[in-house]
Amino acid sequence: MESGEGSRLGEERAHRILDKKKVGEWQVPVVENREEGVKYFQDFPLAREILRAALEDMGFRKCTPIQGLALPVAVTGADLAGKAQTGTGKTAVFLMSMLDQFVRNGGGRKLNQPFALVLAPTRELAIQIAKDADNLSVYTSLRTVAVFGGMDYERQRRLLQAGCDLIVATPGRLIDFLQKRVIDTSMLKILILDEADRMLDMGFIPDVKRIIHYLPGKEQRQTMLFSATLSKDIMALASQWMRPDPAVVEVEPERVVAEGVNETVYACTTREKLAIILWVLQHEDVHRALIFRNRRRDVEELRYQLMKYGIPCEMLSGDVNQNRRLNILEAFRNGTVKVVVATDVAGRGIQVDDITHVFNYDLPYEAEDYVHRVGRTARAGHQGRAISFADEDCAFVMPEIEQYIGRALPTVQPPEEMLVMPPPASGVKLPSREERHSSSGSSHGSRSGRGSFGRSSSSSFGSRGGRPPFRRSTGSR
Repeated sequence: MESGEGSRLGEERAHRILDKKKVGEWQVPVVENREEGVKYFQDFPLAREILRAALEDMGFRKCTPIQGLALPVAVTGADLAGKAQTGTGKTAVFLMSMLDQFVRNGGGRKLNQPFALVLAPTRELAIQIAKDADNLSVYTSLRTVAVFGGMDYERQRRLLQAGCDLIVATPGRLIDFLQKRVIDTSMLKILILDEADRMLDMGFIPDVKRIIHYLPGKEQRQTMLFSATLSKDIMALASQWMRPDPAVVEVEPERVVAEGVNETVYACTTREKLAIILWVLQHEDVHRALIFRNRRRDVEELRYQLMKYGIPCEMLSGDVNQNRRLNILEAFRNGTVKVVVATDVAGRGIQVDDITHVFNYDLPYEAEDYVHRVGRTARAGHQGRAISFADEDCAFVMPEIEQYIGRALPTVQPPEEMLVMPPPASGVKLPSREERHSSSGSSHGSRSGRGSFGRSSSSSFGSRGGRPPFRRSTGSR
């Protein structure tokens, strides 16, 4: 381990120890004006270190239905299979129950012997879970390490050897570390499989089986499995990896698409879609927007077109290397980047607050992906807008989506004013052909408040006191 890294980790641990002492002075707040039939996080016998982070720092108050049903089971150490749609707080259930057990009985291990392991199907989801774990564990000594491919192998190895109470991982890279005995899982107490249905769909189950071979037997650990569906295949896996008769908690959504999503489908031609997006970005209160396309090359082309019309934006796809993807996601979270064009790599696992608009520039070929895409907005009780285009290339998938969500999609003709193309923006530096098709790119240039193509972020839509980047003058109609 490098000396600078060791010093930083030491300072973080010392800081957390000081914070932990302060927890002894903190009192759990009393819930006033309780709503009948609603459970609150104070109702559970969780350690004060966790409750303070959840209630005071993260603003947790009322439990969602899956949290109210699953937390009482999880905190007892029982095996659990939980079903609930995305965005309903499953992550908080397994992290809070795991942390409670860690605070009470997490000692007696070596630095490279993890207490708990979370397996996730995508790098983006693993990163988000690790971030949530850091926030919830701020008053504890828990050390979280995220393990996934596409990043510096040696750095991850050093972090694991320096101390890894919780590992959040995608399967491939973790198997490599297990085979090379970088970590010792003989003392592992908790295994969590998140988005198990996605694991099954992506063909990860053989890798998961290999990982479980390295863990203590199912009688010696708690296993929790969470999924948007609990199919026969999922439950068959649960029977292999869990103790007999695990608790099964299911929350059926009132709607397949989350409450709070205002859906609109515009019946239009392929050539009209860009004009509609430009109009919405100019005329609606857009804080953050995700625009989905089905193919990587189409993501690159749409980003280029948006930049041409003065929209600062970035792209996320499998062609963007992992370092750059992380930088773009962080810039999206902190508001430096307000528009991201993406393939379905962003459809699951990315939890960014205040995404007000999701655009399906291309309708997805799988009906379930429509739900995951529009679920990126209207999270945590907020309102959001989902705009889709039924053009000559994508309209054929609408019947399958409507069957899946159990209702017709609200389809309208766009008004004529939406179809007027503005003139391209002047003075915008566009990427060269080589840059447009480069899979690596440079790190996102968010310093000094500037976007990656040289426009000040203060000129983007929605900024106070700034003109929209492509508002037409009175003489341009």
